[in-house]
Amino acid sequence: LMLNKPRGFVTTLSDEKGRPNAAQLVADCGVRVYPVGRLDMDSEGLLLFTNDGEFANALMHPKAGIEKVYVVKVRTVPSDEQLKALSASMDIDGYTIQPCRVYCPEPEIPNKLRFILKEGRNRQIRKMCEQVSLDVIRLKRNAIGSVKLGMLKVGKWRELTEDEVHRLQSQ
Repeated sequence: LMLNKPRGFVTTLSDEKGRPNAAQLVADCGVRVYPVGRLDMDSEGLLLFTNDGEFANALMHPKAGIEKVYVVKVRTVPSDEQLKALSASMDIDGYTIQPCRVYCPEPEIPNKLRFILKEGRNRQIRKMCEQVSLDVIRLKRNAIGSVKLGMLKVGKWRELTEDEVHRLQSQ
């Protein structure tokens, strides 16, 4: 399944603090599914769910190199130096992250950035921005591999097509 996760929902099957969780949004799908990867509570966008552990592990493993695309709005317009630093390898929480692509896709909105990652560490983009003194206002995942969020409404889910599943498995 793909879900357009709204902000304010944790990516877990249940939450000890009683916060709303993304699993509640797909509870009517007819089978028990669990999230593939995570989006933090303040992030939104494409989140996959499955009941196939092998499929989930293949998608999440960094060696798979499946690109994840995020649109990130920051409070101030980043400098060329900040963009260069965001694109380079950096240390986060004692781990050296892989370089990624970061650029401004719309010159008329210079504080809106696109991040393309091949791994996804815990709160990676937020921590990357923090290291270069950029404040994240909004973070949305738009794609995982060739599967795009498209026009799916916030809080809604749909089944992946056979073609989408096949493309994810073959990436």
